[in-house]
Amino acid sequence: MRKIYLLALLSLAAFLSCSKNSTDTTPPETDDDLLGPISRPQSGYGADGTYTVATVSFASPTYTGKQVTIFYPKEVTGPRPVLFYSHPYGGEDVNYNLGLYQFIAKKGYVVVFAPYPTTGVDIDSRYNTLWQSFKKAATDYPQLIDTKKVGFVGHSFGGGASFGLASKAFDDEGWGQNGRFIFAMAQWYSYWLSDTQLKSFPANTKLITQVYDDDDTNDHRMAIDVFKNCNIANSEKDFILVKSVSVNGYNYVADHVLPSTRTGMDAYDYYAVYRLLDAMIDYSFNGNAAAKDVCLGNGSGAQITMPSYKGVALPSLVVTDNPSAVYPQTKYLFKCASLDNPRLGNCQ
Repeated sequence: MRKIYLLALLSLAAFLSCSKNSTDTTPPETDDDLLGPISRPQSGYGADGTYTVATVSFASPTYTGKQVTIFYPKEVTGPRPVLFYSHPYGGEDVNYNLGLYQFIAKKGYVVVFAPYPTTGVDIDSRYNTLWQSFKKAATDYPQLIDTKKVGFVGHSFGGGASFGLASKAFDDEGWGQNGRFIFAMAQWYSYWLSDTQLKSFPANTKLITQVYDDDDTNDHRMAIDVFKNCNIANSEKDFILVKSVSVNGYNYVADHVLPSTRTGMDAYDYYAVYRLLDAMIDYSFNGNAAAKDVCLGNGSGAQITMPSYKGVALPSLVVTDNPSAVYPQTKYLFKCASLDNPRLGNCQ
């Protein structure tokens, strides 16, 4: 079982390195025009901010030879609300999702990127690397980081990890007393997360769980389980499905690697992910009601409506508080009912 599990994880790492448009051999820089016919938002949530992105790095406290990177807005003085990002398995290069970190800093917030090893360690060690890195960033850089307002964002392995890490931060450290949220994408199995923890998120915790229709890596049942069984109120959480489409010959693909900078960015990065995250930050940290209508609108027009090109629109986001699995577990590389899932008894 251990050998099969390792081979599967290595397959996932290889998959993550692939392009969602693999024929694009010269992707643009992150601030160039987007791939595909639809442009980035020019105003409102999802539009690029005006701050200059600055970075500071320090040695990982547990991953020898690797650096933890803090992205922050150069012009802002004093500590800012912070997002702690947990990357997908195999995505330990900071450039893997650079566009996301830059987007957050341009909007005036801080994001901490912490690499963890792909091979050679167990899951607890990877979680500990993430946690120790986040803790050191908050401890050593109080001039940049305001732990009273925090978000935990993660993708795949990191999406599953975000819940246990957030619970630890909220319970053990008291982070997020003035605003806290979790934004989990295409999540893998969730460790460090007991039933008691799952039922004990503070009342001000918000949640977006996002899955992708063409993801054949992680069974959506893992995301459904945690979403349904956590104590976060339905009014403060949404489960969001993104679907693929072709517009003017360009494929907007909602698969396991959304979002990713390595292939160049397209409208899905901005409208399906960055826009909702932008609004979630504003609602969680500033209490903006208009922001809630975008990020946690329970299917509102402001939340689900996507842009179009020559009369062909991107599919509306599918939003629900009562998600159910659409595809059989046989579709996925990592199945909810696997013995490797510590919550396999909650698969539906």
